[in-house]
Amino acid sequence: MTDPTLPTRQLGRTDLWITPVGFGAWAAGGGAWAYGWGPQDDDESLDAMRRAIALGVNWIDTAAVYGLGHSEELVGRLLRDLPPAERPLVFTKGGMVWNERDRMASPVQTLAPDSIRREVEASLRRLGVERIDLYQFHWPDAVGTPVEDSWAAMARLVDEGKIRAAGVSNFKVDLLERCEAIRHVDSLQPPFSLIRRDAAAAEIPWCASHGAGVIGYSPMQSGLLTDRFDAARVAGLADDDWRRRSPEFRSPRLERNLALRDALRPIARRHGATVSAVAVAWTLARPGVTGAIVGARSARQVEGWIAAATLELTKADLEEIAGAVEQTGAGSGPKGA
Repeated sequence: MTDPTLPTRQLGRTDLWITPVGFGAWAAGGGAWAYGWGPQDDDESLDAMRRAIALGVNWIDTAAVYGLGHSEELVGRLLRDLPPAERPLVFTKGGMVWNERDRMASPVQTLAPDSIRREVEASLRRLGVERIDLYQFHWPDAVGTPVEDSWAAMARLVDEGKIRAAGVSNFKVDLLERCEAIRHVDSLQPPFSLIRRDAAAAEIPWCASHGAGVIGYSPMQSGLLTDRFDAARVAGLADDDWRRRSPEFRSPRLERNLALRDALRPIARRHGATVSAVAVAWTLARPGVTGAIVGARSARQVEGWIAAATLELTKADLEEIAGAVEQTGAGSGPKGA
């Protein structure tokens, strides 16, 4: 059963009340696709999701492209195994169309209305649900579709009852404004962590002023801001793990990022928490942020960050973290709390 003591926050103006942390199912997609995390055992993924729900998490975020449908299929398996009253809210994303003949090719970012409709129907089938709680455009269109046409198609899907709430991911303010003129943007999903702080400059304030929820992704920066990550872990990543290609996992950024992670250790000790929990709690302390999407490849990893849902960093903690950001030079974006 879901832990009733875990707090919830309203997602924008919607009727969705979500726990401060949600389970991110990107890694559940496994390897052998362009942005995979390397091999991943399905049973481990399901155990991690079940553990998150048992600890009180009431939403899962996935996407059609994660594992080229595989992550959504796993979430669907989870939902079928749970009594209706215990099922979490399910958020998914579309707009990334892959090549069935070349799994390692980068997906095409298209928000063409007919393509979005096909993707929604496919996600409904894989998830085994009649309505998606939150459907999001994964990335801006890259094939010339006016966002007004895309967002009007999203509005129609809401009106038809296929989608409960409509959001976007990785959109800047200019696109948010254009969508808002057509229909209210229920939520934004930006990258947001101590290393990628850029959304705090414009997108998060825009959402706060327009009544849009914010669910930040990669608050632990894909593992960098966790207790045990080090250069040896980077060297041991699977060949098809996308992090091997990321500048944040290479020198000189890697050393700065790990120095920032190390600066969180004294704060974690004071709170009796993990570094992971502190890193996630920092994102949740930002005004305008509703929740954080936190991934896990095992049940044990869930237990490492679940405390972030109730961890309240003090003003002194936040000032100490801001000082560490300044001193290490890690990341980009506003440095303050």
